Amino acid sequence: MKAGFTIIVALMIGALAAHLVLPDNGYALINFRGYIVETSVPVLVLLLILGYLAVRSVVYIWQAPRRLGEAWARGRARSAGKKATLGYIALAEGRLAQGERLLTRGARHSETPLLNYLAAARAAQMQGDRQRRDAWLNMACVQEPAATDAVLLTQAELQLEDGQYTEALASLNRVRERQPGHAQALKLLGDLHQRRKEWQPLAALLPLIRRHGNVAPEMLDEWSVAAWSNMMATLHTDRAALERLWDDVPRHLRREPRLTLARAQALIACGGIDDAEQEIRRTLKDDWNEALVKLYGELPVADPAAHLKRIEAWLKERPEDPALLLAAGRTCVRHQLWGKARSYFEASLAIRAVPETYRALGQLMAQVGEAQSASRAFERGLSMATTTPQSNAAAASTLPAASSRAAS
Repeated sequence: MKAGFTIIVALMIGALAAHLVLPDNGYALINFRGYIVETSVPVLVLLLILGYLAVRSVVYIWQAPRRLGEAWARGRARSAGKKATLGYIALAEGRLAQGERLLTRGARHSETPLLNYLAAARAAQMQGDRQRRDAWLNMACVQEPAATDAVLLTQAELQLEDGQYTEALASLNRVRERQPGHAQALKLLGDLHQRRKEWQPLAALLPLIRRHGNVAPEMLDEWSVAAWSNMMATLHTDRAALERLWDDVPRHLRREPRLTLARAQALIACGGIDDAEQEIRRTLKDDWNEALVKLYGELPVADPAAHLKRIEAWLKERPEDPALLLAAGRTCVRHQLWGKARSYFEASLAIRAVPETYRALGQLMAQVGEAQSASRAFERGLSMATTTPQSNAAAASTLPAASSRAAS
């Protein structure tokens, strides 16, 4: 702008100097519809420059209101941007009310009103004001109608965090009406079913989440395990339904210990003891799991001798596994091998003292008529919840020596 003005001034000065100094200034004649204008070339140049400046001045004056408006808008946007920055800083520092106020003050003039209102909604929720939260979310929709789904997803996320599960479901359904396969909506819906322990709807949703959702594989597997295991827990009397349900379990999860545990427990309730025993053994071969080991020790199998033999074979490989020692003790109790059972219980307690093993030992002592030892074991088990690990270890160390055990 300054360079152009300088050039124009130079041309005007040059034209004026040429008119005054040069002996022959040139001649220009303009004939337009009978009107004749005669002048020198420098004067013509000067007139053209003056005409150009006049036109530019008129255009500038004509555009002045718009330019002033744009300048005013830029100033408001800069001010709104500064307030938004200060608002985010206030939120980060825990000054929620101040941050919310700064974010919403002038948000309409901000370059990112949607972000301002969404952040203000989160701040309002953190202050426990649902009504104000929803008001800011509504303002976000008004400011950015094209971002309705994003606002609804934010609303559903906040409602989930606040325990408003019915409202969150309504928000997510509104998104899925337009986009049934929306990845974030599916993720939040899966989280909703998991929080509400709605296992059947979650299981039905899992294939869609695997195709479209943005859920991490680890979390997706956790949801799958929770859904299938809890659904199997409701089929304790229907073997056919249990098998149909098991056929729907993804193959890569069929050796997951928690699912095997749920299936084995359901099989036991349905009378499939041998099938449960085989399922447990297959899973333990690839993935040793304490809960499965404990259940294996409680199985009322048809061949007790083979059952005990298998447990003792595992003990040769894992002689200091407390869960396996507990399972061995329980199996010996069923075979009425009292001394051997006591030996296994005490060995388990020496490695890790837990109430469950004390209870098993107390029941054994009561069964063989050692009331005092039984009472002592029960008392130690009951006190486990309030004693320190050091105290537990000391209690385990006071158990009778192996030499005093009863003969099997």
